[in-house]
Amino acid sequence: MFVVLISIGALAEQNASKTSNGKGSLQSELDAKKASGKAPDDIKSIMATASETLKKSGIIDKAVKKGDQMLDFTLPNARGGDLKLSEALKKGPVILTFYRGGWCPYCNLQLRAYQKRLEDFRKAGATLIAVSPESSESGDTTIDKNELKFDVLSDAGNKIARQYGLVFKLPQDLIGIYKKFGIDLEKNQNNGEWELPIPATYVIAPDGKIVYSFLNVDYVKRAEPEDIIAVLKSI
Repeated sequence: MFVVLISIGALAEQNASKTSNGKGSLQSELDAKKASGKAPDDIKSIMATASETLKKSGIIDKAVKKGDQMLDFTLPNARGGDLKLSEALKKGPVILTFYRGGWCPYCNLQLRAYQKRLEDFRKAGATLIAVSPESSESGDTTIDKNELKFDVLSDAGNKIARQYGLVFKLPQDLIGIYKKFGIDLEKNQNNGEWELPIPATYVIAPDGKIVYSFLNVDYVKRAEPEDIIAVLKSI
């Protein structure tokens, strides 16, 4: 299946920087995935326009970011339980990451990369929590296919992502492209809003202060595990 992109740019830098553990960075994997997609020029144009419009909307400037206090919430996980952010913070720092859905190959790469470093996160005293607008059923599939051992929460209708200022609505021409290539957000999210969060990852200190934030309108860009660990060690 064709890989859908919003942000169009140069081909990946195959020799991206290495992390301190000697392995390739998450970004190098994401860039390689992007480079493997070959979109027709008309689709590239639509995606480029959508990306530029989102950038000009000022969504990142308005979003919750480093220096702000976290916004508490309670959400269901994909296994039938509930998780409250403030309760998780009683145990130590929290890594809170918002992803688009298990249909997105870039999200899957990110989730798998974080799973690989889960023990490092835990050794630093942190709890990893992933949030997406996927239904609990879709989230369960995402957990299984990526063999995730951390909480994946279902944010119905992007309610919490909206409070964090991360949500945007897909334009009609981009919705048409998604549908053409079999990406059905109505089925994935159990609603017809066609809204998504931008990629966002936060590190929240036990007192609720956000000490690190990664926000980007280009969903090929994601927070590096090594950067997260460095922040955790500084808390």
